[in-house]
Amino acid sequence: MYEMTIQLRTDGEKCLYEQIYEHIRQEIREGRLLAGERLPSTRSLADYLQVSRSTVDYAYDQLLSEGYIEARPYRGYFVCPLEGLLQLGPEGALPGEPVDAKEEDASRPEADGCLYDFSPNGTDMSVFPFGVWKRITRNILNDGNMELFSQGEQQGDYDLRLTISRYLHASRGVSCTPEQIVVGAGNDYLLMLLEKILGRGVRIAMENPTYKRAYRIFQSFAYEIVTVDTDRNGMLVSRLRQQEADVAYVMPSHQFPTGAVMSIGRRAELLRWADGAEDRYLIEDDYDSEFRYRGKPIPSLQSSDRNGKVIYMGTFSKAIAPAIRVSYMVLPERLLERYRRECYFYSCTVSRIDQKILNEFIRDGYFERHLNKMRKRYRAKHDLLLECLRPFRKRFVLSGEDAGLHLLLSARQPIGEEELLRAARERQVRVYGLSDSLVASAPGNATVLLGFGALDEDAIREGIGRLKEAWLQPSAKWI
Repeated sequence: MYEMTIQLRTDGEKCLYEQIYEHIRQEIREGRLLAGERLPSTRSLADYLQVSRSTVDYAYDQLLSEGYIEARPYRGYFVCPLEGLLQLGPEGALPGEPVDAKEEDASRPEADGCLYDFSPNGTDMSVFPFGVWKRITRNILNDGNMELFSQGEQQGDYDLRLTISRYLHASRGVSCTPEQIVVGAGNDYLLMLLEKILGRGVRIAMENPTYKRAYRIFQSFAYEIVTVDTDRNGMLVSRLRQQEADVAYVMPSHQFPTGAVMSIGRRAELLRWADGAEDRYLIEDDYDSEFRYRGKPIPSLQSSDRNGKVIYMGTFSKAIAPAIRVSYMVLPERLLERYRRECYFYSCTVSRIDQKILNEFIRDGYFERHLNKMRKRYRAKHDLLLECLRPFRKRFVLSGEDAGLHLLLSARQPIGEEELLRAARERQVRVYGLSDSLVASAPGNATVLLGFGALDEDAIREGIGRLKEAWLQPSAKWI
């Protein structure tokens, strides 16, 4: 095991996480840490450096995400083989290539010097079955499956689409055949493909606030986008009728970012709206329906669709890992015909090897067991966060609980969102404002999102403790 000496500075120029991350990265780049060499455990390195374990965890997580190190189950962290990397210039740029400091900082968590990042997009990889995934991969490659290196079907391999259709029917009530499913590398690609299917000049309605990435993608199509007000039951169909939209984009099972669950009555209203014209459709983004901690699972909107009006979209990024980059879209029969006529020449963007691995992972029951572990782990974090937030309830309204990977806090008294975020940053905690998801301005007091997926229990306690100092103590500037 490689023993490392890191001189940590406390002058405030860089946070401890960044110093550890940059030191190890530099050791790897300059060849002082060799491929296959084992790193100290996060606990032992934290003890040696006299820092919190979460600080070392953040450094290791960033090195993992950038491919400098790998985690081996029950063995620890090891340096990855990085052929050709040592010839790269500073900060990973090719020799003579300028580095955009803004883009680089934006790509790193903790770039603003925060130790505790309550990102609503974080996921917990600590219980991912690396051993199972590695064994499936090895078996597939060892079996000499030459066909996996040939061109596959445009919609994705049939076996995977069959497995997905069976999984969706069992878990979400989705009624579809494998022929209706299109597999792609992320929802971004599928939305771009959908633009080719729906055509140009579409008027699309979106909730406000909404998933801003989808909004920007629709903007890039030159779609006319209109916003529709919502209440606690979801998009207001009475307002939707006034907009003369062709398509409505909704997240009925767990709206992002508000966490609202669309009522059965509102779903029926939406379906009646879509039935009112031949070319009206609903896009159902079911991005994290696997994670519900109270009550029964909410059926999909598509399961109630009898007239082929719902385009159902889902992803494995939340449930398995962000790097999997496998999403799927279920097309109604009428749009499926249009897809085959207009988009038959688009190749599937997911490697056939990755499709085969994922298919066996789901088909052989590993996915279900992994989901059960993740639900248990996320529920424990969710309940811990709720407990830690009890002192906040006098000054904040809590919402979005019982599902998903984030909660919301809304101030009861008038205060700017930026004031809350700045007070949190001063204590090295990063939280996220609801304004980042707003398409149009909305009145009301400040609301922040607190994600818990990527944080361990100690980090949740410490981070909320710091927010308590920032927002609840008599010395807090905004009280």
